Amino acid sequence: MDKDLNTSSKRKLNCNDESKCFELLESILDGEESSGSKEILDEKLAKCQPCFEHYHLEKVIREVLKSKCTKHMVPAELKDSIRQKIQEIK
Repeated sequence: MDKDLNTSSKRKLNCNDESKCFELLESILDGEESSGSKEILDEKLAKCQPCFEHYHLEKVIREVLKSKCTKHMVPAELKDSIRQKIQEIK
């Protein structure tokens, strides 16, 4: 954590092209990496505070969503009841 604090003072506070950078960061988080994108990401995170913050915020949000949005088995009776009510409405 101390490393992040030390390097944050060396990062620029404004991003020259936020939308393009954020799109790159999100595509990497989505697993849509292209060749060299990991190196570009590491460089952006080391030099740009807005990109660093956006990346880590997106990463945390995705981790929370992944942990909270899990599949739960629905009882067969409930599924049948819902299907029956849908058929009645049609």
